[in-house]
Amino acid sequence: METIDIISSEMKLTTAQVSAVVQLLEAGATIPFIARYRKERTGSLDEVVIAGIRDRIEQLTALASRREAILKSLTERDLLTPALSAQIQTAVSLTQLEDRYEKYRPKKRTRAQMAREKGLEPLAAFLLKQSHQDPLLAAKKYISAGKAVESVEQALAGARDIVAEGIAEDADTRAGIRKLFVDTAQIHSRVKKGKEAEGIKFKDYFDWSEKAFAAPSHRILAMLRGHNEGIVSVHVLPDEDRALQRIEHRYVKNQSDSAREIQAAVRDSYKRLLSKTIEKECIKELKATADEAAIGVFASNLKELLLSAPLGQKKMLAIDPGFRTGCKVVCLDAQGQLLHHDVIFPHTGNDDPARKVILTLVKKYQIEALAVGNGTAGRETEAFLKKLNLDSHIPLVMVDESGASIYSASDVAREEFPDHDITVRGAVSIGRRLMDPLAELVKLDPKSIGVGQYQHDVDPKLLKKSLDDVVVLCVNRVGVEANTASRELLARVSGLNDTIAANMVRFRNENGPFRSRKAFMKVPRLGPRAFEQAAGFLRIHNAPLPLDRSGIHPESYGLVERMAEDIGMDIEAVMNHPGAVEKINLKRYVTETVGMPTLTDIARELSNPGRDPRKEFQAFAFDDTIHDIKDLVPGMKVPGIVTNVTAFGAFVDIGVHQDGLVHISQLADRFVKDPGEIVVVRQVVTVTVLDVDVARKRIALSMKKI
Repeated sequence: METIDIISSEMKLTTAQVSAVVQLLEAGATIPFIARYRKERTGSLDEVVIAGIRDRIEQLTALASRREAILKSLTERDLLTPALSAQIQTAVSLTQLEDRYEKYRPKKRTRAQMAREKGLEPLAAFLLKQSHQDPLLAAKKYISAGKAVESVEQALAGARDIVAEGIAEDADTRAGIRKLFVDTAQIHSRVKKGKEAEGIKFKDYFDWSEKAFAAPSHRILAMLRGHNEGIVSVHVLPDEDRALQRIEHRYVKNQSDSAREIQAAVRDSYKRLLSKTIEKECIKELKATADEAAIGVFASNLKELLLSAPLGQKKMLAIDPGFRTGCKVVCLDAQGQLLHHDVIFPHTGNDDPARKVILTLVKKYQIEALAVGNGTAGRETEAFLKKLNLDSHIPLVMVDESGASIYSASDVAREEFPDHDITVRGAVSIGRRLMDPLAELVKLDPKSIGVGQYQHDVDPKLLKKSLDDVVVLCVNRVGVEANTASRELLARVSGLNDTIAANMVRFRNENGPFRSRKAFMKVPRLGPRAFEQAAGFLRIHNAPLPLDRSGIHPESYGLVERMAEDIGMDIEAVMNHPGAVEKINLKRYVTETVGMPTLTDIARELSNPGRDPRKEFQAFAFDDTIHDIKDLVPGMKVPGIVTNVTAFGAFVDIGVHQDGLVHISQLADRFVKDPGEIVVVRQVVTVTVLDVDVARKRIALSMKKI
């Protein structure tokens, strides 16, 4: 079965859709470009489906590569027969492929191999026949003068070893036992002796058992973390008697003495060989499935965070708060450029000097918004600013500063602010996050943003790939202003990379702002292929050509010009005149390569050129009467903002320097399977305080209405 047929069958897509995606990917097209500008070829597949096709292609390519390596190994060792070749060629998964190869895999010297070297393979074959002849008599024939086999017991033991290995290598037997594991195995975790105190954080798993393949991802990852840290032992096993019965049913034919030898070989095969290898496989599969779920949660959270509403270009005063070392203050212009920095000490008992500094800066730099980091002293600094009675039109916003310290110490920050220390850089980042979360957060390694679940336990390569996909998706969905975007933001644009992005920044610094999309072609290394992929996602806000301000791809400019001409208007007028687009009969412009999906997108862009798809910013404020965990009392209803969504619930910031947990059972008045159905990161919610543990800094919250 061909790759395209396999994928179309699995994903319930037409072969034409899959084939189109494969061809476009092979030609170097990016996922955002395919999803946005090649809808006719793919049948309007979105980024998620296209990424799924890409990932499945990689898996099938890996399968084909492994199959080729196995066939080569078998050929070189003169083991490949037509029947075996057919088995290898028709394997549809890596697991099935490895099962069929198991018998022929080069191995270390095993007990069965040593038994074969002693000439005991015929005795093993005799036992497998399970005739009513006495196996003791048959075994005597193999006692040799050279003492290779010294006794009847040794001969039978060697024969059983051969049988046991054959059972363990049989593909059908392995498949049957694997199915039993998947259907019935329990995952058990037990604390190791003497590790109770050291591993107290794993207390829930000191004596835990549940059905393995029904266990939620967060519990699987927690148990495996405890195992990796040497606190608990973890096993995944079905009922042993059921497993033995299943194998015996296949191999034991009667009640003869030889059959009892086979029964003993079955037990040995399962306990010494099969159960161990299948258990390892199952733990690996459980880990992979849990990784996938955890990465999915992280990716979903990251997407919501990156696409959270921007305040927009405002003259900003941003504060990175602190008690002992003071509050770091920066003033930024509307483009986020640093104008001034200072330090104030509003929490020393005399806040008059700090008050004068802030009032002076607000007036001098015509500040339009205030941003305060939500870390240590954040709420206290917010209260100080509120006492200043500033213009009510100046919003005061608490900003999540997760990862700001990592950014401030990064190469990116040092390059951007070589003459300023990490405290200034951190405050700048807080202000810019309020202006445009996407543009600022894209400078960070996504893992440091703090919206994951067990991100340090999952496969790092898969995590990076998934999070990179999310960042690229978000950047290209929003679009990028070519004349103000950072190198890091430009590098995430479809078709661009770090080198081209750096060249674009250098080019505009040396030659002034880009005046048209055509000017991109003058940038070193930005050739026709990169231009095709990137141009539609790059905007030029003040471009003389109106279409260069939109998300319409240059390849469609001629088409748009015809549309405007046909209704007797110029393009500028069409884009600025409400209702003008409604006069265009889109069906007139359908061709073999341009269909209604693309035409509908063009009409939407003409109606709202360069429209930001993110929600409109809405200011949020915590309860002014609550600043510390000690201020909380069960039964209180307080506003909060969701900071992280996990498989077991949601964490909510209620302004006390410690997020509370809304357990999945407290998210709604109904059963909730997936917390993502109810809440997303940055969502404003009202929660009820259920319980407060000041000593352990734990807050239990509820979103139930009854």
